[in-house]
Amino acid sequence: MIASARSSRIAVLGAGAFGTALAIALAQQAGTVRLWARDLDHAREMGLCRENIRRLPGAAFPGALQPTADLADLDQDDVWLLAMPMRALPEFLRAHKPRLAGRMLVACAKGVDPSSGLTAPALIAQMVPPEAASPVALLTGPSFAHDIAHGLPTALTLACTDPQAGHALQERLSTPVLRLYRSVDVTGAALGGALKNVVAIAAGMVMGAGLGESARAALMTRGHAEMQRLALALGGRPETLAGLSGFGDLVLTCTSAQSRNFRHGMALGAGQPITAGATVEGVATAKAAARLAASHKIDAPIIAMVAAVLAEKITISDATQALMRRPLKEE
Repeated sequence: MIASARSSRIAVLGAGAFGTALAIALAQQAGTVRLWARDLDHAREMGLCRENIRRLPGAAFPGALQPTADLADLDQDDVWLLAMPMRALPEFLRAHKPRLAGRMLVACAKGVDPSSGLTAPALIAQMVPPEAASPVALLTGPSFAHDIAHGLPTALTLACTDPQAGHALQERLSTPVLRLYRSVDVTGAALGGALKNVVAIAAGMVMGAGLGESARAALMTRGHAEMQRLALALGGRPETLAGLSGFGDLVLTCTSAQSRNFRHGMALGAGQPITAGATVEGVATAKAAARLAASHKIDAPIIAMVAAVLAEKITISDATQALMRRPLKEE
């Protein structure tokens, strides 16, 4: 269990755009917040420039934000927000298990691990030492790093199976412009945040291929139905998928070019080159989600088609025709 809401000390691990934005928002509230970067040169650069030029240029660091590349600097921090990409999370957990014990861990990655089929909080719970302070929490929902870093109003879901720990975290991590809603449904919240990335890629494909706004609206609606079916089969709650971490995040990522997943789909739909090096969580998640749906006998044609297109097994045109030719049914 974490200490009192305002006495706990916070570290954000992962100096990408989202992790940096969270660190900026939290450091503006009160108290020191440490931002851990894997690369020493990156940490030094942020310390000198007082901004993350590589990942979030133009967002100035508050005085209370301290960049570092040394995990030992975080030893006194009892709340760790793990904001590295999903693909980097398993390696980090394996390498630093002893340091994770006794802390409140908050997963921030949105994805499904292709190897295990686990979401970020489930993966952490499986790999973290059993003497950890309390159940793993999850911070997720509709948000862009730029908005958070520049103080624009944002609402997120904070999910934790321990209501007392969740309440304390909600108090500690909320700010005047960052509003957190509590949930005990970690499974549903994690799957909502992961699966919406797959649907966002599909929505981008629709727009990039010039299929129109009506097609995107239909795709989003039917994609949300698939998200609900799969999440419920894995233990999530329907109301969670209708909330910020499901429907809210889906709307944002399917309708804005700020979304990397949407942009990736648009490039594919338009036949344009893919941006090298960009983190697109939905690519790996699509394959894992399609496998999960098949193993649980869940009807998820959009997820399956996205996975097939990304694997270059079918074209976007073929996928569109296959979806439109499915048997007619009740909604």
